[in-house]
Amino acid sequence: MFNEKDLTAIDLTQEATAEEPLRQYYFMAKLRELVKTLSEERGRPLLVYNLVVGCQMNAKDSEKLLGILLQAGFVETEAEDGADLVVYNTCTVRENANQKVYGRLGYLNSLKRQNPDMLIAMCGCMMQEPHVVETIRTKYRFVDLVFGTHNIYKIAELLYLRVTTGKMVIDILKDAKTIVEDLPAQRKYSFKSGVNIMFGCNNFCTYCIVPYVRGRERSRKAEDILKEIRQLVADGVVEVMLLGQNVNSYGKDLEEPVSFASLLRRVNDIPGLKRIRFMTSHPKDLSDELIEAMRDCEKVCRHLHLPLQSGSSRILERMNRHYTKEQYLMLVDKIRREIPDMALTTDIIVGFPGETEEDFEDTMDVVRRVRYDSAFTFIYSKRTGTPAASMPDQVAPGVVKERFDRLLKLVQQIASETVGKDCGKVLEALVEEEDEHQPGFITGRLSNNVMVHFPGGRELIGTIVPVRLTEAKGFYYLGRMEPYKE
Repeated sequence: MFNEKDLTAIDLTQEATAEEPLRQYYFMAKLRELVKTLSEERGRPLLVYNLVVGCQMNAKDSEKLLGILLQAGFVETEAEDGADLVVYNTCTVRENANQKVYGRLGYLNSLKRQNPDMLIAMCGCMMQEPHVVETIRTKYRFVDLVFGTHNIYKIAELLYLRVTTGKMVIDILKDAKTIVEDLPAQRKYSFKSGVNIMFGCNNFCTYCIVPYVRGRERSRKAEDILKEIRQLVADGVVEVMLLGQNVNSYGKDLEEPVSFASLLRRVNDIPGLKRIRFMTSHPKDLSDELIEAMRDCEKVCRHLHLPLQSGSSRILERMNRHYTKEQYLMLVDKIRREIPDMALTTDIIVGFPGETEEDFEDTMDVVRRVRYDSAFTFIYSKRTGTPAASMPDQVAPGVVKERFDRLLKLVQQIASETVGKDCGKVLEALVEEEDEHQPGFITGRLSNNVMVHFPGGRELIGTIVPVRLTEAKGFYYLGRMEPYKE
């Protein structure tokens, strides 16, 4: 486990300090004592089930949650049924995500009736919405612990409070000004890891709830980021993903501002690190300095996720995206000119309020001109709490569906043509797992984020190997390993 500490060295006869993260390690030690006692009473380890939905930021938060709980003596289980603690890290980007959570809570209530000692903790973005917290407080009284995105680090303290008082604990911060460093984390992969470089968002796109639930932008100090990455590399990590809602605006809020391009160059200089990825990039903040850094840094993977959302300048203005169709295309031209082998992927929303056929054709035009390697396409859905939800001229569902199908067909056609361009080449792949569908094969990820399946054993997982791409299969390759060149 990453950042594991010796809790036996903590003096529990003293009061808890206010200094972080020492305070949280104190409560990890206190909780560990409780867990040990309960484990002895029940004659088995206490099991925790950790469910995470949503983006990479949520996944990273859940690694921290699980790391803290394992440090406190829990043992992870892959089944809710039989768990002593269920932690549900929620997403709220779409309205229907909330309904799914309430449905899940109904299932958890049935489990808790069978096992009254089960504890249920709800956290994440959905918990930052006051009406959600009130609903849980009044209608789902069997939930034991509710906390948000800004105090993920406090789970040991809050859980200790719940166990010792026997009362529901609700702890929601409207915003956060501090970032707590050096907490334990249980990584999903031993060879790659996400690294938060900032939290929150200042953009307020009119369709998006994220700034309201994640708060304003807060950048970590560059020294703390670099320290964490060096520790990860020493722990066997060869690839890092730098994470933020808008990494391109990193560092603007620091006392001594640091650009994302500068940070990227410093990360690139870390010995032992092989690959660097990052997301998400907002087009309005992607500077010439950053393009040059991506070009110059040999460890930066040749894949850039650059959300378009719409190809219509009129709709982009209504979305509050702060760029036009022409500016986006100029940016793509710069990237392609400086880094010809850069793979581009994107996000596109179809049916935003007021979208006309002409606006939609502008989106199709951008897709044809950019020729994305792949695209995540979404049908617009109202999100309560955002300006777009109350906009006039909501597009009829039948019209949206027809446009979505046309866009998806075009995106898939271009992507299938684009992925085959490297067929016959030898490229490096980071081996991530055994192939689930073909025995004796393994799956690797190329620098451009495309997957390749080829013969090999699980001992290669976590290594970077040369692979000849022998056959393009629409959205992935088949290949074979090549000998290393001296």
